[in-house]
Amino acid sequence: MAARGKVVFDSERCKGCELCVNVCPVHIIELSKELNSKGYNYSQIKNGSDDKCIACGFCGMTCPDFVIKVEKL
Repeated sequence: MAARGKVVFDSERCKGCELCVNVCPVHIIELSKELNSKGYNYSQIKNGSDDKCIACGFCGMTCPDFVIKVEKL
């Protein structure tokens, strides 16, 4: 299945709350092993999973800090 969307994270604003990780129906979001400048592990798309986004927007709707933008393709 081709990707229907692209998820863009503002990694510097992410606090690593994992709400987006838990709400993603296709399980393509994870916390990075890297830290942002504030010391948080930030959300990112799992390596090799870019083409699996279904553009549902749940991650963006769930994020309390408006860190995530879903672009429909």
